[in-house]
Amino acid sequence: MSYLSISTWSLHRILGPLRWTVWDAETGSHQTKEQEQPQIFTLLELPAEAAERGYQAIEVCHFHFPSTEPAYLEQLRSSFQAAGVKFDTLLLDYGDLTASDETKRLADLSLIRKWIAIASLCGAKQIRVIAGEAAPTDEKALQISAASLAELANYAASKGVHVITENFKSLTSTAESSLKLLTKAGKGIGFITDFGNYHGAGKIAEIGATAHLSVSVHVKPTYDEAGFPDKDELISYLNKVQEVGYNRAYVLIYDGPGDMWQGLERVKTIVEPFIVATR
Repeated sequence: MSYLSISTWSLHRILGPLRWTVWDAETGSHQTKEQEQPQIFTLLELPAEAAERGYQAIEVCHFHFPSTEPAYLEQLRSSFQAAGVKFDTLLLDYGDLTASDETKRLADLSLIRKWIAIASLCGAKQIRVIAGEAAPTDEKALQISAASLAELANYAASKGVHVITENFKSLTSTAESSLKLLTKAGKGIGFITDFGNYHGAGKIAEIGATAHLSVSVHVKPTYDEAGFPDKDELISYLNKVQEVGYNRAYVLIYDGPGDMWQGLERVKTIVEPFIVATR
């Protein structure tokens, strides 16, 4: 059954500081770079707020975690349970499984395993791992990424977490490369189709090619300068995913100007009829 969800990226200007992970080549280690943002409410308060606004699930970006200490992660798990909202996916927004620098690649793999453990402790059902930043035509990179994802999936399964990837970054920037990767990685790897991450004349066909295999779709419209979505374009994407039988999470993405909740509401108004239609 399909349902409405949001990504914390859609609220990134009101959830407090963003804690980006960066690679320091000089020290051969990961660093955290903090970007200040207003905090209108906390991550712990988000599930109840989302439930009140009619959302059934949330995907949380890793840079929105103010702490990864076990006590905080238990609080986060409890906040979702108390609100009756699903913690669908921890979106790990860092990592390159195809990095040419072997030191960095192995360090990234280690970091991803740490975030898998974090996902388990805070109750996330899935973790989104970036497939890689190599070219989508690089067959060797596709094989390396697929093998790494399969290895990570085995580790995650022992912790009750499902590893998924997305048409995000270069390696999976086409439906063709995305499907090749999923075939090589095996059935244990899930997928997210982001409407904004395929491009060109064949975009709608590409969305349809991967949506039926996806655990969620990121409903990312094109916006005008005032933050209003291109309704006709968005409906064409929604019609395509419905046509191929998609009936899972519709994750609303808003990164336009103005009030972010209001921006989400404009997208929600367009998407809701498609949720009802698949019930």
